[in-house]
Amino acid sequence: MGEDEDKGDGGQVGARAPRREDARLLTGRARYAGNVRLPATAHAVVVRSPIAHGRLAKCDAEAALAADGVLDVITPADAADVRLPCVTLAVGQRDTSYPALEETVRYVGQPLAVVVAETPEAAADAAALLDLDLDELPPVVDVERALEADAPILHPHWGSNVLTDSVLGDADCEEAIAGAAHVVELAFRYGRAAPYPMEPRALVATYADGELTIRTSTQAPHHVRDHAADALGLTHDRVRVISGDTGGGFGGKEHLYPDEALVCLAAMRLGGRPVRWTESPGDRLVATLPSRAALHRARLALDADGRFVALHADVVGDIGAHPSNVGISPFSVTAILLPGPYRFDRAAVRVRGVVTTTTPTGSYRGFGQPEATYTRERLIDEAARRLGFDPVELRLRNLLGPDELPCVSRLYQPYDSGDYPRALLTLRELVSEGVQRSPAFAWSDGRRRGVGYSCHVEATGLGPSKDMKMTGQLAGGYEIAVVRMEPDASVVVAAGVAAIGQGIETTLAQLAADRMGVDPGRVRVVLGDTAATPYSPIGSIASRSLAVGGAALTQAATRLRDKILAIAAHRLEAAPEDLEIADGAVRVKGDPRAALTLREVATSAWRGWDLPEGASPGLEERAVYDPPAYTYAYGAHAAAVAVDPETGAVEVEGYWAVNDCGVQVNPAIVDGQLAGGIAQGIGMALTEEVVYTDDGQPITEYLLPTTREVPALGLASLVTPSPVTPGGMKGVGEAGTIGPPAAIANAVAAALPEVADLITVTPLTPERLWRLLTHARTATG
Repeated sequence: MGEDEDKGDGGQVGARAPRREDARLLTGRARYAGNVRLPATAHAVVVRSPIAHGRLAKCDAEAALAADGVLDVITPADAADVRLPCVTLAVGQRDTSYPALEETVRYVGQPLAVVVAETPEAAADAAALLDLDLDELPPVVDVERALEADAPILHPHWGSNVLTDSVLGDADCEEAIAGAAHVVELAFRYGRAAPYPMEPRALVATYADGELTIRTSTQAPHHVRDHAADALGLTHDRVRVISGDTGGGFGGKEHLYPDEALVCLAAMRLGGRPVRWTESPGDRLVATLPSRAALHRARLALDADGRFVALHADVVGDIGAHPSNVGISPFSVTAILLPGPYRFDRAAVRVRGVVTTTTPTGSYRGFGQPEATYTRERLIDEAARRLGFDPVELRLRNLLGPDELPCVSRLYQPYDSGDYPRALLTLRELVSEGVQRSPAFAWSDGRRRGVGYSCHVEATGLGPSKDMKMTGQLAGGYEIAVVRMEPDASVVVAAGVAAIGQGIETTLAQLAADRMGVDPGRVRVVLGDTAATPYSPIGSIASRSLAVGGAALTQAATRLRDKILAIAAHRLEAAPEDLEIADGAVRVKGDPRAALTLREVATSAWRGWDLPEGASPGLEERAVYDPPAYTYAYGAHAAAVAVDPETGAVEVEGYWAVNDCGVQVNPAIVDGQLAGGIAQGIGMALTEEVVYTDDGQPITEYLLPTTREVPALGLASLVTPSPVTPGGMKGVGEAGTIGPPAAIANAVAAALPEVADLITVTPLTPERLWRLLTHARTATG
């Protein structure tokens, strides 16, 4: 085996090691941006638009500036040159950046000004003194309305409200559908869901001696650094970003926001005083980018034997007021992953991104994949219902088998490895055992019960850089890791990915310990500081922290171990392949008396003593890993639900999932990622939605799932090592979110066959189901 495949000596990969982060996170010692307290800190308040569409005719700051304790007020005229980039561009996209402040208003919550004062209270009081004159224009809240010929044009220089319109896949897909024996067609509407991390967005900016230091809650420190420097006219070496502990991100913290850039500008204008800002609970749903909002019109074509012939969807994505940093890419991901783990003769998707007078949409855990899975899996279940097939058997008939992998899907995805049918078969056994063991599923309480399934393929490990360039992403997809063994044989790992609650500090320590043959307690992991870590183009997003960052670490640690063995072999007069690292020493295999401690080897290396010919002093290695392709994890999910036909209330009584993310560095962390993702998927399915009134006002009630809505989970894992990633890992960060909405919707449809073909909306609130059931009762008398 080569260096990428060779295993380490430490036996740490696969261990259910406790998360090392938890000691500080659970005892109040976490390093959150909102807890930063610096001398003479000033406080910022962001003034936001109360209307959805209009023009800021006047912004008079005279009274606010005269108020007690006020230090500065930033209006659109003061920030005319501050613009942020659209990182992912659609074909033909005309606007490639957007202003931090502008006079045209396109959503409630859009920043209009920033007030800086000695205290938060003084800033809030002064913000109320701003003299704002807003000329209202008609709002456009719904994408279908935005597509109408007489709709107000939100960006007049575009000529329409459509950012992009493209078609992917097989040109003859329509012909295949027309010739099929059966066609199932449904229309789906996905509610706007918002990332809701425990730690809100927060930032403390300090500008001194020409250098800007940003302490912020982010998933991508270098990404934020680059964008802040470019927006504010600084060179990149003059900006430092420190992320500390980030209390969750879920995609919502993977870029620099306009309000955050303005706080940095305020620090520069004050010249030395730190400026602090934390997003308020009331601002979260109008300022932090939501996601999911889309319409799908989709068709599944089958032959007489139930074999999938073709799949087509028309995806209309709501991008909100303007293209954000990610633009239409979540909807593009929906398109390219629509076929999932199944065999199709033909597939095609039309993708349109449409602007509305709502908060711009961006990243959220799953990034378009839950929507793709929901559309496909609901079509499959509806086909099974109409044609009289068992839903599981219909899936098994069409799932790609392990002997068919690797293969390229009809929408260009190079699936690498796995056993998709085995995951579904394993899941069916889990469900059967779970239902038999629990008396709850046999209760006769007037509620209707059903079980639903879903299967998915998950794109993980965002990269490679060349593909990102080709698809319009203005960033690289590689990661860099640096590993150093100190003279006392302790190990330091520095990586560009960020800790966001996913346990990356623990898993990187395990990888390094495994390769180096040391105890994980002797490994220190440095993350989240652009002055101390290697460059990471996009940070911890897209289930890539371990699949890409861990792969870079695997390579660097392997090289460092090889150097240690070479030095020890020189001193012991043995061949490197005859040595092993164990119990803190390098020893000859089968002869533990012929050994050197790791400390002896490390000290000798750093002193430059007794080195092999051509070896340089020191023990430090650096590796850059640019993945040759995505890795593709996969899974199968099932939900058992009880539906009250009188109220429409849905209870998830049982939930099971089988997942394969390749080699598991820490199975306990894998289970935790799945559990957290499933909870978020249940929220998307049943409770979470940002709703707007007709005049563009968001309804601020947002219902997160609680322990009452999330049942005990039955989890199982398969392990198919990635043939792409050094170490065999695939991503798992988003896996839990992808399957639940579809599985729960299919379970509800199974429980309510009279409205099964109408289960096409997220979330399935009690009111929506009650209305469907009431209409069905009325229609049947």
